[in-house]
Formats: sequence, C-alpha cells, structure tokens
Amino acid sequence: MCGRFVITSAPAALRQLFGYVEQPNFPPRYNVAPTQPIPVVLVENGARHFRLMRWGLLPGWVKDPKGFTLLINARSETVLEKPAFKRAIRRRRGLIPADGYYEWKAVDGRKQPFFIHRADGAPLGFAAVFETWAGPNGEELDTVAIVTAAAGEDLATLHDRVPVTISPGDFERWLDIRGDEVDAILPLMAAPRIGEFAWHPVSTRVNRVVNDDDQLPLPISAEEIEAEVGASKPKRAVRKAAAASSDDGQGSLF
Repeated sequence: MCGRFVITSAPAALRQLFGYVEQPNFPPRYNVAPTQPIPVVLVENGARHFRLMRWGLLPGWVKDPKGFTLLINARSETVLEKPAFKRAIRRRRGLIPADGYYEWKAVDGRKQPFFIHRADGAPLGFAAVFETWAGPNGEELDTVAIVTAAAGEDLATLHDRVPVTISPGDFERWLDIRGDEVDAILPLMAAPRIGEFAWHPVSTRVNRVVNDDDQLPLPISAEEIEAEVGASKPKRAVRKAAAASSDDGQGSLF
C-alpha cells in the first residue's frame, strides 16, 4: 500500500516534468499523510492542470462521509469493478507528483520504516483516481486515491503492495479520458521493474504525522536503529528499599 509519501522536487522542475498550466509555489513536504491536501495533475479542456485534493477518496454516492472508510488506495486488480472506483478509473484519472514514499516492515516484532525512491533519484508520478463529492448543503470536496499493484520480487521484501508509478512517456496515455475504454491503460497498472527502485531504513520519527522535516527521508545506521529500539522499550520501575521494621524484629521484604 502507500500511506505516506514525500514531495521535495522544486515546483518549477515538477511543472516542467508534468506539463501543467499553473505555476504553483509550494514548500517541500517530507511526511504527506492521508486526509491532507495533495497535488494532483489532471486534464481539463485538453490541457493539464494542477489541483489540490484531499487524500482519501469519497465516491459521489456516499451520504455521510463520517461513516465511510477512508479510501487512500485503489487496488489495480479490482479498480474496474469496485463501485467506489469503477467510474473514476474510466473518467477521472490523475497523477500525483512525488519523490518517494515510506513503507513499514516487521522486524523482530516491531515496525521499521523505510524510504523508497527511484534508483536514479528522479521524481515519480503515482497513478491516481479521483472524485468530487457533493454534500447535502451544496459543498464540494475533491478527493483522490492512489492506485496500487502487487509488489515485484524486490519490493515484496518490504510489503506485498506498491503504488503504481507512471513513467513520463506514459503520462499522456494515463491521463487520456476522451473515451471510456480502459484497455490502453491496463498494462500501466503494474509494479515497477526489478531494480527501478531503491530503499533504506529511516528514523521512526516518521511514524508521527506532526514530524515533517528534511531529516525524515535520510538513511540511518544500524547503531541509530538500535538506539531507537532501546529508547522505545518500556523502562522497568525501580522500587526504593523500605526502612526495616524497628518494633517487631523483622526486616521488610522490599
């Protein structure tokens, strides 16, 4: 799956890569999380545009969003059939600019976070589907989910799911929604090629959404990991010795 990601490339560089009309100026983000507004590239009237959407898709048929499970990911294997996504995958596809994402792996009974990025260091575009949810009072909310696929042999060592990433040469094909046919995009919804991505362990500080600084994606050493593990273990309380009894001739057990 994909539950946290990073956007650190300069806005001008992302605009050149994704080709949207707007010239947004936004700060780097090192710990983007669900429910937050995230950038989405889409096509309107034949041109690419930059929009902010809430991460966590709400289908149009949802009456009360408070009682609806947050849909941050859409599985490529079922996206064409699931009621929440089957219209969006045909008519509302987008790209989410990013520079990498985090994944957690079980290690010795704990969760170790890793930062995953392209091996060549280039930005990437997550495949996305989006919907505009309309509330009972006329309010509208643009919402989005990241498409995921079964992980390849290498990335499967971290997690069995990965976000689908679209190469720049396929941006046009993924964003083309002029027809309802989806045959052309089916081959795009696959895991990255083996060796296309690299990863390294990072600090458990990334676990907290409030942490959002440039140290989060940096690799940490085995010694630093050991120190974090030690710091996270509950400390045993040390009991103070009680004074011995002075009137019955017996000492305290503690």
